[in-house]
This record gives sequence, structure tokens and C-alpha cells, in this order.
Amino acid sequence: MEEEITEIEEKAMLEMAETGEEEKESEGTKVSAHSEESQTPEEDIFVLPGDFVSTTEEFASGPGTYLSGGEIYSTSTGIVSVNRKQRVVSVIPTTSTPPIVKEGDIVVGEIINVRESMALVELAAIKGAGNREMQKSGTAAIHVSNVKNAYVKDISKEFALFDIVKARVINTQNMRLTTSDDSLGVMKAICSNCKAVLVIENNKLKCPSCGRKESRKISSDYGTGLV
Repeated sequence: MEEEITEIEEKAMLEMAETGEEEKESEGTKVSAHSEESQTPEEDIFVLPGDFVSTTEEFASGPGTYLSGGEIYSTSTGIVSVNRKQRVVSVIPTTSTPPIVKEGDIVVGEIINVRESMALVELAAIKGAGNREMQKSGTAAIHVSNVKNAYVKDISKEFALFDIVKARVINTQNMRLTTSDDSLGVMKAICSNCKAVLVIENNKLKCPSCGRKESRKISSDYGTGLV
């Protein structure tokens, strides 16, 4: 009789333990799902070149984006798209018809290299082309003589990597740009120290996080998101 009672007690304890493990697994799944959902970038959001999209902790950088300091930013004007199965975030151009670059066009792009006498720009969009991304973005150059209406001794004081710039096309054969007008120049820049977005303070750029001050050839539309 005592043996039967002992067996019944053991079975009851085993069932209770199994039930507890199932509840823990269920709770863990809920927490994991909630954590994943909270870090998922918003879909169907319209973004401009240089806008923050997501982080590399949860997603890989897809078409229309670039990496900087563990964060993913848009290189295109378009809509955010998230592939949860492959863990990839992309930016899809708002239209599929690519515009053609002409002399006099105002273009937007990202600084990808700064040399002694010029800055190289990865082109992303053309103003007035319906926010359409170019099929083959290509690279254009801003020569030191075309930065602004004044002598420029050091072009690295005017542009830096990952700057989003607005410029005018002055030569389509060699893809030369100018930022000499007040409305042209850097529209968005990040701190070279901590990667925070720089803000304007007394016509200079200052990092709101670490306090670092940097100089650029600033567009009068800096920080507005307007092209």
C-alpha cells in the first residue's frame, strides 16, 4: 500500500515539474517575441538618404542602405522594407523608372571618399524626379575649386565620410558637381567621434552627445530633410 502511494506521489511530482517547464518555455517564447518585435524597424516608412533605419544587432543591411557604427542608414529615397525570415532590412525606391542625370540637375548623395583635391559622392536621387532612385547611381566628384565661392585650403574641413550632400551637376561627361550655392552642401552629417547626428549651433556643427565641434560646407537646408 505504501509503495502504491509513493508511486502516485512520484507521478504527481513529475507531472507538476513537466507543467512548470512548459510554462517557463511559453513565457520565454513570449518574452523573446516581444523583444524581437520591439527592435523591428517600422515598415512602410518613407525615408530620405541618411535617415536611420535599424541596427546590425538584429538585421543585416540590404539594398538601399549602408552601415555606420553598428547602425543602418538609408542611401535611397524610398520605403523601408523588412524581411524577417532572412533578417534583412532594405529601402525600396518609391518608383521603378530611373531618371537620367542632366547638367543643371540638383542631386543628393553620400560622401564615400575624401581626397586631397576632391570629394567623391555616391549619387542617390535627383531633385524634381519624383523622388526616384537612379538605376545605376554611380559616382560623381566635387573638386576643391567647386566647393564654395571662396578659397578652400583643406577639403577635409568641408566634407567627411557618410555626409549626405546636395549638389548641382555641372558636367555629365566627367560627372562633376558643385556645392557653391548657399542651398547646396552638406544636409546631414554624423560625429566622427561618436556617430551621433550633428546639429547646427552658431553656424557650426556640434555633436549633441559628446560636444565635439566640426566644420562642413553646410547647406542652408541642413537638418530640414528638404531637397
